[in-house]
Amino acid sequence: MISAATDGAPDTMSADAVGKDRRMGIDVKAEGVDVGIVTADGPRAIEFYGGVLGLAAVGEMKMPGGMHMHRFQAGLSVLKVVVLPGDAPAAAPPGGIAGASGYRYITLKVNDIEAAVETCRAAGARIAIPVTELRPGVTIAMVEDPDGNWVEFLAL
Repeated sequence: MISAATDGAPDTMSADAVGKDRRMGIDVKAEGVDVGIVTADGPRAIEFYGGVLGLAAVGEMKMPGGMHMHRFQAGLSVLKVVVLPGDAPAAAPPGGIAGASGYRYITLKVNDIEAAVETCRAAGARIAIPVTELRPGVTIAMVEDPDGNWVEFLAL
């Protein structure tokens, strides 16, 4: 059973409701996940992801409504930096993980977490969470991009 109703209503996601042999979920084709990051400052965001982090630019394209997308390869994933033609009608709430609900950060697995953080510090990025060992063999750090979005570095 995937979920259980607690209000007396029938459980519409039970195995009986969808067929005992039917697998729930989607068939994901790619191994990576593409993430769209909408920026208020295109040149600074492009420099951060392509220059500071050193992600390879793999393309760009015009989008409807005057937007422009720049794509950067991050392992098997692609970061899509979308530049708006003008000011955004709203900004994401600041505060990183605890600042609001919703998508709050992306994670990049790195070989040298100390070097990754120092590279960002030298470029003027705010270090939101310094290098921290969560448990033996798992170390993280978090930095902010020019729009205040958090980027987690993970070393295993």
